[in-house]
Amino acid sequence: MFNLISRLSRKQKSYIFLAVDLGLIPLALLFTLAVLPLPEPALHTLAAMLPVLPYVMMAAAATSLWLGLPMVQLNAYERHAVALTGLVAVLTAAVLALLTHLFGPDLPSGTHVVFATSYMLFMMAIRAFLHQIVLVVYRRATPRCRVLIYGAGTTGTQLAQALKSHDGIDPVAFVDDNGSLQGMTLVGLPVFPPARIQELVENRQIHRVLLAMPSQSQPKQAQIIQRLQSMQLEVQALPSFAQLIGEEALVDKLTPVPPQKFLGRAARSLPLNKASASYANHVVLISGAGGSIGSELCRQVLACRPTKLVLFELSELALYTVHQELTPLAESLGIEVVPILGSVTDPRQVRMVLAEHGVQVILHAAAYKHVPLVEANPLPGLANNVFGTQTLAEAAARAGVERFILISSDKAVRPTNVMGASKRMAELLLQDLASRSSQTVFTMVRFGNVLGSSGSVVPLFQDQISRGGPVTVTDVRVKRYFMTISEAVQLVLQAGAEARGGEVFVLDMGEPVPILQLARQVIESAGYSLRDESNPEGDIAIEIVGLRPGEKLEEELTLTDELITTRHPKIFCARETVLSEIEVAAFMRGLRQAVAAGDAVAARQVLQRWVEGYGHQDTNRKTS
Repeated sequence: MFNLISRLSRKQKSYIFLAVDLGLIPLALLFTLAVLPLPEPALHTLAAMLPVLPYVMMAAAATSLWLGLPMVQLNAYERHAVALTGLVAVLTAAVLALLTHLFGPDLPSGTHVVFATSYMLFMMAIRAFLHQIVLVVYRRATPRCRVLIYGAGTTGTQLAQALKSHDGIDPVAFVDDNGSLQGMTLVGLPVFPPARIQELVENRQIHRVLLAMPSQSQPKQAQIIQRLQSMQLEVQALPSFAQLIGEEALVDKLTPVPPQKFLGRAARSLPLNKASASYANHVVLISGAGGSIGSELCRQVLACRPTKLVLFELSELALYTVHQELTPLAESLGIEVVPILGSVTDPRQVRMVLAEHGVQVILHAAAYKHVPLVEANPLPGLANNVFGTQTLAEAAARAGVERFILISSDKAVRPTNVMGASKRMAELLLQDLASRSSQTVFTMVRFGNVLGSSGSVVPLFQDQISRGGPVTVTDVRVKRYFMTISEAVQLVLQAGAEARGGEVFVLDMGEPVPILQLARQVIESAGYSLRDESNPEGDIAIEIVGLRPGEKLEEELTLTDELITTRHPKIFCARETVLSEIEVAAFMRGLRQAVAAGDAVAARQVLQRWVEGYGHQDTNRKTS
């Protein structure tokens, strides 16, 4: 049957519809004569009308073709087609009335009204019947996707009605959280509670779930989608009409929030003023130029008008991105920007770059900074953060570079993780070089977490919110110091200009911010409500996951409480003990041997011996 129907052309199908419509004329007429109280039996009256019947059918055929009724497809038979059907029936009845009046038999005028109505209903009924037959044939002949509709509201019921005429999709049932709808039947489909989804999938061979809840908040939609996908179901979400016409974004409604909103204090502006002279008309090299801190260093140094800006970066994509961004501005200022793709751990390349470009100032921001990643990969982290700093700093001293500024971290103070310990070792190296250098000023700047940088906590929270949560916090007691990228870079440049050699600069960063409080702020700033015991219907939950290896509840900025003021009221200098040249050589020798041997345990033992406060709980774990 399917092959027969599919082989018919559109014109052949229209002839079939026309023939069926013409065949209905005597049936409708017989029905009319049978239901009306006429003096003669229905068959006798119909026999008397046989001479005029061919002319009536010819008139009906001409009218139908003129109006295009036979060309209307079954799945497109709607209000307009019904109107055409009524018009054909009325005109056919008018022709019948005229011919019977002229040639007999004479019939009451009401007969023609009933005939028109009957004929119209017959044509509509036969089309509905044929449509169902064709649907059954197509459904049996072609594979169909059986779907469950999540949401039995207005959108869900409209979707179900639309899908009932679809060739390849078969709506099976609704599920809805609304208890008042559960157990009802809407547009011919039963409504079930979400708890029965697994049962429905198994018993009714459901292939896909359509989420028809566009008014529901995105986090709740994301939570439902995650739950359904965990059942190995394919899930598709239906957009709202506002989204379809462009009044509402189809993507998540999370909008970027200014980082300073989460500081817990007013963002500070630290204008460089006289400090910019330390970078103006100089050749400045920025290592890690493509990172969050490095790229902001590039922007602010460029504003100081150096003669040349050398971008030293290991990542090709990061280097390309920052170079593309800076080039138009540099060209307008007449400043040469040189992109260098390479590693600070390569002594030969570092020496060539410093000599070729005559570098005068180095801002060393290249480092592996993500605590869990470096904790899981301690040897590459130590090689990059410690050996890379040593390579670049010693080359700078030999090349006669004027200033070398290390970007350090508050995690270097009594570190409990490899990343922090590697930054502390880099500080000790620089302090040793500073004590022996008469030409190059070596200094370092220590600060806390930077809001908005890659891998920082705010973008992580925003990503978790966009996926429906939960937002994960390691411990309710965790606190961190925060500053904006702009503040951090202004501090680095200001402190670098102040340096005389060997200082550890720290910033007055205000009070540390509780991470739990920060998580709440990010959730609310995204336009969602917190889901907890007091608000079980909220959008996003906060989940406490426990401290990760190497994490501390609170970070510190100095090893001692001794802070020396500087000319800038928000910049201080920490007075801390340093290692001797022999001690530095000893820990570097031990660390190089451990890294060369691929021995992470030995490397951690070196850190335990030489870095104050460092102590790893699992020193027997082998990782590299």
